[in-house]
Amino acid sequence: METVKVSKKYQVVIPEKLREEANIKPGDKMVAIAKHGILQYVPVRSVKETKGMIKGLDTAELRDETDRA
Repeated sequence: METVKVSKKYQVVIPEKLREEANIKPGDKMVAIAKHGILQYVPVRSVKETKGMIKGLDTAELRDETDRA
């Protein structure tokens, strides 16, 4: 687990280890999601780049009924 500090401008630096693990590069776009007080940043990837990256993922708790249209 990595700890980061929020600057006066509400900016944080993603630790190098996590950037490398998530293959985040300068200029990449991220989606920010807040749910139940937890903030998540998810890299925006093309469909081609995401193929096969979540084999075996349990999606049962990924979304709850209030998230659906």
